Amino acid sequence: MQLRKLGSIVLASSLVISTGFAVAQEGAKQDMKNAGTNTKDAAKDAGHGVDTGTRKAYHTTARGTRTATHKTTTGTKRVYHKTANGTRTAADKTAEGTRTAGRDIGHGTKVAAKDTAHGTEKVGDKIAGKPDPR
Repeated sequence: MQLRKLGSIVLASSLVISTGFAVAQEGAKQDMKNAGTNTKDAAKDAGHGVDTGTRKAYHTTARGTRTATHKTTTGTKRVYHKTANGTRTAADKTAEGTRTAGRDIGHGTKVAAKDTAHGTEKVGDKIAGKPDPR
């Protein structure tokens, strides 16, 4: 009886071990499949993240470029108008200065001519022997 019991124990043990080995093999195989699936899913997620990031970067860059273009255009127009205004102001001031200088030169020429004529009269009077009218 002891032998039968021992035989039954050995037989039961071998069945448990072989079944456990088969389950362990199936578990490892499934783990490998799961690891492959997880890797594939992670690669897809990474690809979607890169795609989303690239789209956001593109749109942000385009928006920034539009803003820079607008600001440059506005600044260029502002500089143009200020330059045109400054040129008009400078032309007006130059014309006014030229008129003033012309008037001053004309006045100075008249005064010099009168002084020269008066001096010539004095010299002529002295030569003629006329007394000084003072």
